[in-house]
Amino acid sequence: MPHRTELYEDAPSACWPIVYSPDYNITFMGLEKLHPFDAGKWGKVINFLKVVICCGYNHGNSTSCLSSQFRCSAKSVETSTNPDRRNNNGGGFHHCSSDKGGGFCAYADITLAIKFLFERVQGVSKATIIDLDAHQGNGHERDFMDDHRVYIMDVYNRYIYPGDGFAKRAIKRKVELEWGTEDTEYLQKVHTHVEGALNEVKPDVIVYNAGTDILDGDPLGGLAISPQGIVKRDEVVFKAARSRRIPILMVTSGGYQKRTARIIADSILNLHSLGLIDKELAISGAGNPKVEEMIRDSAKDLTDLSLQ
Repeated sequence: MPHRTELYEDAPSACWPIVYSPDYNITFMGLEKLHPFDAGKWGKVINFLKVVICCGYNHGNSTSCLSSQFRCSAKSVETSTNPDRRNNNGGGFHHCSSDKGGGFCAYADITLAIKFLFERVQGVSKATIIDLDAHQGNGHERDFMDDHRVYIMDVYNRYIYPGDGFAKRAIKRKVELEWGTEDTEYLQKVHTHVEGALNEVKPDVIVYNAGTDILDGDPLGGLAISPQGIVKRDEVVFKAARSRRIPILMVTSGGYQKRTARIIADSILNLHSLGLIDKELAISGAGNPKVEEMIRDSAKDLTDLSLQ
């Protein structure tokens, strides 16, 4: 039987499938401002979405939108693994493995999510990680080194942290990029290898690590992708998942410029406008009977945030 706990909450049908908690935004007496990572970017993403949805889409109804249709809970930190087409507006701590942290990553959320699905949710026995952060995802790679149920695709700047040669042995589809890689080359490689990975193995769920540190000017990423290129990248991944009726969970991972929050919000809006993160479309398009039953019967192990 599907795993059930009190952590599950059934989301209203009007919700967009986005997970968020104010607890994602880390503060420590102002010292967080000295860190290269914008620890408040997740709240900024939500604020951008509120402005656009309430003031742009829902003319004359902004009070209702803001007061009653945005819902969030700290429980979402613990329950971010229900696979239809969802965006966890946080997470993606891909340098942390089950036995140690690293690279600004304190806990192995990608590993935890996948292991939860394997152990507790009926119908999930294969997973694919598509890691498109600028850095190698050595944490989950070390965790799933000898686990043939997990297929890992990783696209990253070959010259930057962590350069973990041992962890690279776990990557089934490795794409190493040069300094300053730009949109055309990058998007061609992402499209080719996402299609190739999903044609090679069709998983029961995709975990998509969508770092924005690929953005041109990022002090740690070393690539040169435009904001439009990031939006298109996310679209490529979600279209590949949709065309194959594979559930997908997106986490937002790294990004070390203030403008990344707006880019993430723009990408979410684009995905929704294309019907790629619509909850009802996702469920009706699941295709795989086991996964379709899992989505219907396992309640909702996410706390959704309504944006409509």
